[in-house]
Amino acid sequence: MKRVAFIFPGQGSQEVGMGKALFETYDEVKELFEQADDQLGVSLTKLMFEGPQEELTKTEHAQPALLVNSAAIVSLLKKEGIEPVMTAGHSLGEYSALVASGSLQPLEAAALVQKRGQLMEHAYPTGKGAMAAVLGLEQDAIQEVLDKIEGEIVDLANINCPGQIVISGSKEGVEKASDLLKDAGAKRVLPLNVSGPFHSRLMKPASEDFSKALQEAELSDAAIPVYANVTAEAVQDKEMIEELLVEQLYSPVRFQEILEKFVDQDIDAIVEVGHGKVLSGLVRKVKRRMKTFNIQDPETLQAFIDWYKEDS
Repeated sequence: MKRVAFIFPGQGSQEVGMGKALFETYDEVKELFEQADDQLGVSLTKLMFEGPQEELTKTEHAQPALLVNSAAIVSLLKKEGIEPVMTAGHSLGEYSALVASGSLQPLEAAALVQKRGQLMEHAYPTGKGAMAAVLGLEQDAIQEVLDKIEGEIVDLANINCPGQIVISGSKEGVEKASDLLKDAGAKRVLPLNVSGPFHSRLMKPASEDFSKALQEAELSDAAIPVYANVTAEAVQDKEMIEELLVEQLYSPVRFQEILEKFVDQDIDAIVEVGHGKVLSGLVRKVKRRMKTFNIQDPETLQAFIDWYKEDS
């Protein structure tokens, strides 16, 4: 039997049209999408299939939409007898990873990330926070620059792969940092189209409220290792999972380290489960020869199933 790891995309991978072909092809996908619409009190399916993109991109919509889409694909794979030996997700994607591990049920997870999105959206005044991708500069060099900025908060937010790190903080702080980082040798510093300073200390107020929502949710121990964003270590204990999900809101996503640990293990492929191919690209930057798949529609699903079942 082949050994595969599942990874799950986070916010930014949403796109109008996502999940539509799966919805039209598989009854279980349609059922899950419709149940999520009822539970969340918003027509996610309409937003996902028709947009507008600006509405789908709102944090409180994008997060449950991406999660439900990924969870639906997981259920289709499970039906084929395909389960991962380890899993991880990028930021929001960690919740999809927890669904795949059996720690969270899909509808419970969808309600949690809707709440998470609402809290993140309102944790800091709109337009006052910012994020930017720093290309071509290593983590230590970036941190050195951020340490020099006074009077503003700017933190490392996503450590994605060699030469691609995201910073987050107040708008003025990120602008100051961007100029200093270019002077320090960054090839490019690209502002991101986001609504807040995610994964920075400015998200601490959201984490306190979110902790209460998590305590009311029904988490179970994970059946397989889930690599946490905060520590880049495997976790299965439900209390530890809960604690790390709270910290995740204001801590950097250590995705490069997670991928480095994945490629060092005895696995046959890393599979990006959900819309887009962002994470598959990060895998190739960490280890070019690692076999990767992306599953986001019936064609890519079948291609993966065919490969998985070859000679097994």
